[in-house]
Amino acid sequence: MEPNPKRMIAGEALDEDRKFEYSLRPKHLNEFIGQDRVKEILSIAVAAARSRQEHLDHVLLYGPPGLGKTTLATIIANEMGVAIRQTAGPLIAIKGDLTGILTSLEERSVLFVDEIHRLLPEVEEILYSALEDFKLDILIGQGPGARTHTMPLPPFTFIGATTRAGLISGPLRTRFGIVLHMDFYTRQDLEIIVKRSAEILGVPTEEEGAREIAARARGTPRIANRLLRRVRDFAQVRADGHITGNVARDALEMLQVDRYGFDEVDRKLLETIIDKYGGGPVGVNTIAASLSEEVDAIEEIYEPFLIQAGFLNRTPRGRVATALAYEHLGRKPRGNQQALF
Repeated sequence: MEPNPKRMIAGEALDEDRKFEYSLRPKHLNEFIGQDRVKEILSIAVAAARSRQEHLDHVLLYGPPGLGKTTLATIIANEMGVAIRQTAGPLIAIKGDLTGILTSLEERSVLFVDEIHRLLPEVEEILYSALEDFKLDILIGQGPGARTHTMPLPPFTFIGATTRAGLISGPLRTRFGIVLHMDFYTRQDLEIIVKRSAEILGVPTEEEGAREIAARARGTPRIANRLLRRVRDFAQVRADGHITGNVARDALEMLQVDRYGFDEVDRKLLETIIDKYGGGPVGVNTIAASLSEEVDAIEEIYEPFLIQAGFLNRTPRGRVATALAYEHLGRKPRGNQQALF
């Protein structure tokens, strides 16, 4: 499902983000803020591959949208000093599309496929021998006279990115030598990212202003940069162009992004669980029907940060609102919900 294009705190890239993200993206690992464990593993693997003058092992990056998976793929290519080819799972419709991409790769180059969990099964099968043995099996002809032609491929690095690691098939998952989970960023790391982006954009930003934006960015750099641009607009029109703490708060309140980074959709989801279903447990299908949303949207877009922030629990019986959710919405637990707290 496509994310709501009007949602300010969506982790997915919106059209307006694309022209800004390239200029704001770090180009090397030492410029990349946060994800320390991921960076350490990659820096060692890249250094080892370069010293041996070999391709880097295949890499799987997974985690919520907007955390920098595409940026890291580009950084890996830069660190290796090789070219990168980028595409996405839904764009590879037939086997010939992938065959054409694979046969055009150069030695040690990087092929990056976003949304890898959305590859069609018949397309994915081509990858198995390509990733494991660097060869491509092409079927020539049809019927009894059909034969298989094996085409060698230059050693290359395949990087897959996904927000739904559980949907990747077992055979494909085993082809990745490096599997890295990217988690939400700390407020401290996001504050550094906001300051860096503000400097690149030429926006005077005080410590308190950067801190306010970081606190409402849902642990996601893409959202932090998007909020920074909106606060910049507010500062230019309603203030003197400087982003102070008060300017940032006023701008974000106007945008209806609260101190936790929640918007109207988040609050409506929590209110539905608490007011309609007594705080839960309630099934995700019921929640989706109540909100007129798709189940995938609930699970991929709305829930991850609510769970990470401690406002929602996912149990075998369904979703349950936590004490933090009640407190934030000004509700009091009723009946058996009090026993949970």
